Amino acid sequence: MKGKVAIVTGAARGIGEAIAVRLASEGCSVVVSDINLQGCNQVVERITQAGASAHAVQADMAIPSDAENLVKETLAQYARADILVNNAGITRDNLILRMKEADWDTVLDVNLKGTYNGIKAIARHFIKQRSGKIINIASVVGLIGNAGQANYAASKAGVIGLTKSAAREFGSRSIQVNAVAPGFIETEMTRDLPAGAVNAFLDSIPLGRSGTVSDVADAVYFLASPLSDYITGQVIQVDGGMVM
Repeated sequence: MKGKVAIVTGAARGIGEAIAVRLASEGCSVVVSDINLQGCNQVVERITQAGASAHAVQADMAIPSDAENLVKETLAQYARADILVNNAGITRDNLILRMKEADWDTVLDVNLKGTYNGIKAIARHFIKQRSGKIINIASVVGLIGNAGQANYAASKAGVIGLTKSAAREFGSRSIQVNAVAPGFIETEMTRDLPAGAVNAFLDSIPLGRSGTVSDVADAVYFLASPLSDYITGQVIQVDGGMVM
């Protein structure tokens, strides 16, 4: 992966940070992007201290001009881009009857429209160089739904449909588009769940444990690497067998 340039959105913490660090450890130069610039800078420092190259760019992927600027800054910094990981995402959980319209709109704007904005912003560059890897972070919730997460599940189901459509559109230009659907992963978000909810999740996982951010980052690395050059339009579930 030496000489490759990767853009990772939502990379200031959690899964996004783990992906950025993993790709950097494999030789990529990494553009670390998030709405939280301070968090981006901290991840960049972590990567550069390990001897790799990284650059921070603040971006709200729900805003098309921010996505376009992210690509422009990447090309200005590194003169190329090879990998885009659309990881930026949020939750605003509630039951449908209690969900505010703003919470529905915000989640769809960031999770689904943000992924679309990222793909559209990078597409011309990838088409011109006739190569590129796009990895979208979905969720098993987008496959099976979840009570209290109608907005999040809809957004992630949309990401899966968007992934398959983009894979069909860009395949003739040697651009691979795939998705990773994490299951129950240990992050700051899941650490705040009640013990009963955690145990219920664990009971549904054949491997009997929650996943780690490194588990997700490993799958993303595989899809970003030449090992996956004949794989496109696929959804890899990183969920310990939760959904089959």
